[in-house]
Amino acid sequence: MTTMLIEADELLSGYQAVVFDCRFSLADSQEGRALYEQGHIPGAYYLGLNHDLAAPRGAHGGRHPLPDPAEFASTLAECGVGLDTRVVVYDDSRLGFAARLWWLMRSLGYRPPRLLNGGYRAYLLAGGPADTALPIRDSNGLAPSLVRGYTGYCDIEGVSAAQAKGALLVDSREARRFVGIEEPIDAVAGHIPGAVNRPWQGVTSAEGRVLSRAGLHAHFGEALDAQQLVVYCGSGVTACVNLFSLALLGREDAALYPGSWSDWCSYL
Repeated sequence: MTTMLIEADELLSGYQAVVFDCRFSLADSQEGRALYEQGHIPGAYYLGLNHDLAAPRGAHGGRHPLPDPAEFASTLAECGVGLDTRVVVYDDSRLGFAARLWWLMRSLGYRPPRLLNGGYRAYLLAGGPADTALPIRDSNGLAPSLVRGYTGYCDIEGVSAAQAKGALLVDSREARRFVGIEEPIDAVAGHIPGAVNRPWQGVTSAEGRVLSRAGLHAHFGEALDAQQLVVYCGSGVTACVNLFSLALLGREDAALYPGSWSDWCSYL
């Protein structure tokens, strides 16, 4: 787990890496950037969900489609990131947005970034200084990496095909959304038939720290016995928290349904 997570103390001890701040709010798309400008880890670049970690929304494909691989690679290159660059990512939402960047980079063949355990709050509590200087994106001649295209995901047809072969679908949304009691974002309430519910917040404590291996095993329960796993949420973002924790447990074969419920229900 220590190779996928990083503690604030290790980062403060001089760990050399490109750092990304991924704070964001689905309720206010400007909030993350505003918080970043008010204070962030020195040298950290800001990557926002809507602008940097997702493509524009279409009629189908979900609320946060995967960004164009070439454009995403160019963004990383502008921040000095190549395929083997060490990267650290943080947010203040229990990995809710940092894990999206982790999945994107891993899927495209980059060295997977390490996620800051406990997020920005843990960094401040460890005595880390906050900075308001905004680093300039400059590749310094670094060409965008020749990415292979996304792997480890499936579209709506792939979900149906995977289910037909016995795959288990894991819905990462809150229980009330899963059972259809409420749906504050998408036009239709409910879940994909056959899915089980494992809310993404169950991966971390209230302080945003990842649970122990035993705690993660308890979170997933019998779902870990499935031969194939496909994970989704509302729009393919917070599902990445579950995917990150599955990778911590050795289930790096689990696939993401990026369109998630927002794509699925667009066909209903």
